[in-house]
Amino acid sequence: MPFGPASLLGVERFSQDSEAPLELIPGDDDAKKELIIRAVYKQVLGNAYVMDSERQLVAESQFKLGEISVREFVRTIAKSDLYRARFFESCARYRYIELAFRHLLGRAPVDFQEMRDHAERLDAKGYDADIDSFLDSADYQDTFGEWTVPYQRGWKTESCTTLQEFTWSFQLLRGNSSSSLKGDLSGNRSRLGGAAYQNRPLPVVPPSSLDSQGWSFRPSANLQDAATRLGAGAGQDGKVYRVEVTAYRANNVRRISRYTKANRVYFVPFDKLSEQYQRIHREGGRIASITPVG
Repeated sequence: MPFGPASLLGVERFSQDSEAPLELIPGDDDAKKELIIRAVYKQVLGNAYVMDSERQLVAESQFKLGEISVREFVRTIAKSDLYRARFFESCARYRYIELAFRHLLGRAPVDFQEMRDHAERLDAKGYDADIDSFLDSADYQDTFGEWTVPYQRGWKTESCTTLQEFTWSFQLLRGNSSSSLKGDLSGNRSRLGGAAYQNRPLPVVPPSSLDSQGWSFRPSANLQDAATRLGAGAGQDGKVYRVEVTAYRANNVRRISRYTKANRVYFVPFDKLSEQYQRIHREGGRIASITPVG
């Protein structure tokens, strides 16, 4: 049965995907093996599109012939130049570690020490050894074994050891794009940020909408630049609205969006709301939420 609030919390795709984990069973035909191959690419590469030239054809052939297991096929993809270029070389150290937990174990890190262990292993033994540590772990073996495709599991409470891990899972699972490297305000930086170093949970809020505080909104580092009040006060109906605007690319590529470096918070009288809404979109902003003040 699908997880009730999944659609409200932005993880409905994982709610559906994780209901029936894909497992290779002796006697499965080539069609089932093709399905598993596609599922491995989707999971390990974070739902990214894979061109024919990027596919690991030798490993695919070995898997179809029964020479390697699902786990070994996952290992090949994770150690490939494609994965390394996308998620290791182009990302900050702890962002890569976050993504590896998501892609290979289907969960968020339990705490900062677990992330730090991988960082130290990278320094001491290198990239391949770190990938092996995920796939050879008791966690992987107990959860997926040799023949099951890894899947996202950490957003379900029974899959988490702590409330902290539960809230971190939402930070890492949001969005259907290439592991949130595209279409995500954090980009290649760590999504857990200071919460990881401090070992503290993060708030879980609904996806962006006009009637809720959107998860795509990230507070500006410079609060003086972020907050602006428009107009002298409330309109005739006595209401003022808080409008949160996310950083976003300019609609016209010849212009530079004013929202590329910092999110903005506007306090807008009701009678100015429509005008401000149109102005934000003209200037390349994206509204995360609109909420009444007071």
